[in-house]
Amino acid sequence: MNAADLFVRCLEAEGVTHIFGIPGEENLAFLEALRTSSIRLVLTRHEQAAGFMAATFGRLTGKPGVCLSTLGPGATNLVTAASYALLGGMPMVLITGQKPIKKSKQGRFQILDVVGVMEPVTKLARQVVSGNAIPALVRDAFRVAQEEKPGPVHLELPEDIAEETVSVSPLTVAEPYFPQADRAAIMKAVELVRAAERPLLTIAAGANRHSVCEAVEGFVDVTGIYFFSTQMGKGVVDQRHPQSLGSAALSDHDYLHCAIARADLIINVGHDVVEKPPFFMEPDDGKTVIHINYSAAEVDQVYFPQHEVVGDIAESLYSLTEALGCCRKPSYEYFTRIKQEVERNVYGNGHAADSFPPTPQRIVHDMREAMPDDGVLSLDNGMYKIWFARNYKAYRPNSLLLDNALATMGAGLPVAIAAKLLYPERTVVALCGDGGFMMNSQELETALRLKLDLVVIVLRDDGYGMIKWKQAGAGLAVYGLDFGNPDFVAYAQSYGAEGHRITESGELGEVLRRCFAQGGVHVIELPVDYSENERVLLQELRSKTCLL
Repeated sequence: MNAADLFVRCLEAEGVTHIFGIPGEENLAFLEALRTSSIRLVLTRHEQAAGFMAATFGRLTGKPGVCLSTLGPGATNLVTAASYALLGGMPMVLITGQKPIKKSKQGRFQILDVVGVMEPVTKLARQVVSGNAIPALVRDAFRVAQEEKPGPVHLELPEDIAEETVSVSPLTVAEPYFPQADRAAIMKAVELVRAAERPLLTIAAGANRHSVCEAVEGFVDVTGIYFFSTQMGKGVVDQRHPQSLGSAALSDHDYLHCAIARADLIINVGHDVVEKPPFFMEPDDGKTVIHINYSAAEVDQVYFPQHEVVGDIAESLYSLTEALGCCRKPSYEYFTRIKQEVERNVYGNGHAADSFPPTPQRIVHDMREAMPDDGVLSLDNGMYKIWFARNYKAYRPNSLLLDNALATMGAGLPVAIAAKLLYPERTVVALCGDGGFMMNSQELETALRLKLDLVVIVLRDDGYGMIKWKQAGAGLAVYGLDFGNPDFVAYAQSYGAEGHRITESGELGEVLRRCFAQGGVHVIELPVDYSENERVLLQELRSKTCLL
């Protein structure tokens, strides 16, 4: 067999089921090998979208997703997706083609140093220079992509190498196991928890990457500890839990930050400084932070934990829970009061308004009412992401897919497509701003070609609303942020999808339920009133009383 056949067999040995991408002439041998394999090629309309889909497969399965492009412009279109996976901790393998390396075929036409381009945004980038080296390179690529912290790995397969005759076979795949934390580190954490008067638990992205829900829930139930999540940690524990204080959609000055300010110990599970900080550490604030993660903390000016428990998160929490065996402390009374404030002012405030266009709070409320408990909501990036991160209760792990690391626009629709391919039996909705949607809206055709049941909501405000909010907060005039839009109903219909336009208050929930029942691809145009941004997120939070 040739090297391309061997490469695909190695991917099959790794358990790859889908490859997302756009092939080019330099991938033809690889494409032919793929044609007769068990792997499904998902042809996309842009390489960036293919990368977002592959990263989402990695995020949701824990095993590297795979994407494919040609050389030059096809490869550079994957850079944003590689960066998305790198910061977000999503295992992914990027495969790109290249001109022959043993002879010149077309001079320097389309040739870039793609490996050099990829090195800063991947964990590993390699060119395949020998067909017989492929088994070792593929096995190492998947190992590196999957080990903590997960991320993207790049392999470049030149055209002439792909056609070489080879005489080797795929290597045996070894399943990864995470080491357990040192017993002394566990016992030191036990001492700190027992000495604390007001301990608080933070659940972050690392806890959403592996199945640690049972361990976290057990720790919460045994200790009675109150908890909150980062944006990417939402849903690890059901946010309807009586000890949940919600999510840190902002870094400071929200209601739950009153609890953070009063806490004398914060147990930080799975936190990574690439995620926007849920709170800022201060050197002399009398607060101790315990870092529990698969890898040591990356120290930053706003994050410098005083104790670390490094190892498998679930095993660390099981050991900590068993050694503690403590029960609810009277000092949790203050956190109970903060819980009441959060329920009243975050989850219970503003959603009953019947104004039109609807406020973000009303949209969040109507979405949560319409979505099944296990439904998956994929967010693009924009002003609405803060509202959903703050006001939307996630009931299951990875049921609210958002990016709080690279925070790139254009990912919402491709991520939803990948989630629906993985979870065909679950309801999946993409929620995008008009700006982010138009960056990869062409993937509507991909969703239709794949015959997916998918709903896409486009929040329309004809501008870049997040930056407008920032301009207003800085006392600046709004400038350079308004644009025009197509008729999104007609736009959806031009692809063959169903188009809907919300024209009155309270209509969203009814339209959503109808779309879910009908199946197919639906696009819902929904205007939004962002005037609440300043009133709630600036004025109200500045004037709140923290009961300190």
